[in-house]
Amino acid sequence: MDARKGSEMIASHNFRLYLASRSPRRRELLSQIGVCFDSLVFRGPPRNDNEVDERPLGSEMPADCVQRLARAKALHGLRLVQQRKMTVQPVLSADTVIEFDGEIIGKPLDAVDAVEILKRLSGRLHRVLTAVTLSDETRIESVLSVSEVGFCALSEGEIRRYVESGDPMDKAGAYGIQGYAALFVEHLSGSYSGVMGLPLFETGQLLKRFGFLP
Repeated sequence: MDARKGSEMIASHNFRLYLASRSPRRRELLSQIGVCFDSLVFRGPPRNDNEVDERPLGSEMPADCVQRLARAKALHGLRLVQQRKMTVQPVLSADTVIEFDGEIIGKPLDAVDAVEILKRLSGRLHRVLTAVTLSDETRIESVLSVSEVGFCALSEGEIRRYVESGDPMDKAGAYGIQGYAALFVEHLSGSYSGVMGLPLFETGQLLKRFGFLP
């Protein structure tokens, strides 16, 4: 049996949700477990939604930051559903940050910033935190996935070629583990899908609590 058809048989067809994310990786992962969803897109630059500003608040801890952002995206998604007079469905959101030496590393500002981020991660361990939130009109619940990733030592040429590919530019920590940067990963402890941006085990537990999965 085709794996995708099998997952569709497991997931409940009585429920449908909105995925509040532009990430194609999160769409692929949610489809992998057979959940029916519609994409709910926020505004992109230069007119970003102020309600989901991804900048940390002062000395905010990484775990607090990523959970706050996932929750804010879910609540903002619910407001957009009401404002746009869309069909009422629960909203699933997620946010991912990199923690390195206690500091939050988000998406690179430009190619120069991407190079500097990858130089810092080279030959070192970092943590990837992904929070997932599911909300409807009556409740909101969240889960958190924390993984440890270790990069091998990267040469300047490897970093330059990867940055020139454009792949790091819209990703926390300036890399995507599902692409070429998988060659950099010497160590992984935790959730591979969580590092991609949607931890499937934790997301599945959340969906079960809302009745999306048996």
